[in-house]
Amino acid sequence: MKINKNLKTLGVATTMLTCFVLGGSVTSYAADGGEYQSNAIIEFEAATDIITPPVDPTDPGTPVDPVDPTDPNGPKPGTPGPLSIDYASSLDFGKQKITSTNQVYKAKAQKFKKRGDGPNYVQVTDNRGTEKGWSLQVKQNGQFKSASGNVLTGAEITFNNGSVNTASASPKPSIAKSTFSLKPDGTGVAENIMAAKAGEGSGTYVLAFGDDNTAADSIELSIPGATTKYAEKYSTTLTWTLADVPEEDGEKEQGNE
Repeated sequence: MKINKNLKTLGVATTMLTCFVLGGSVTSYAADGGEYQSNAIIEFEAATDIITPPVDPTDPGTPVDPVDPTDPNGPKPGTPGPLSIDYASSLDFGKQKITSTNQVYKAKAQKFKKRGDGPNYVQVTDNRGTEKGWSLQVKQNGQFKSASGNVLTGAEITFNNGSVNTASASPKPSIAKSTFSLKPDGTGVAENIMAAKAGEGSGTYVLAFGDDNTAADSIELSIPGATTKYAEKYSTTLTWTLADVPEEDGEKEQGNE
């Protein structure tokens, strides 16, 4: 009698389980709780009000405080916006003796407040987020002239040992002149000295003239001996222009490193 009762109970349980399975009431669960995906986004835009500070000409990932030898209140801040000239060295050729022979004078190295002397340089930044390319030019705004109006006829500035330094992963500009001279002949012609084509030049770039060892020997001022020189201070200005005009393919020049 007891065996039959147990069989009867087992039969009822089996019948109930079969009904659950056939009725679709059994739910399957993942042993580890399953998976779920969420999202993360970030969007960039070009900044129009940020001025990029000067960086070390030989180690562009490090900010520096350059000294302007011509202005105790300088240097002037860089240009604002995503395509900018951040800094350009002012040149000091020192105090020299008057002579009637041809002479070449060297610009002093760039001085910094918290770093030893380094190369003179120009620094540009492209943070437009387009990698469209750009071009940099420089021109001398007339010949060296004194306050009384005397001119250093025939004087010429020559930049040597130019090389590009950057901390950016974007390719360096295809044009970077290692040497060039300025012609202050009144024509207003600018010298193309550095240019990036599309796909290059995104980030901050320095065109340094020499390195820490050659800084004081890389920019020269040649003055003919025949030029009349008065016991006065002579000066001129340089204009650096950064334009949204990329280098065209096939325009590469010698001197790019």
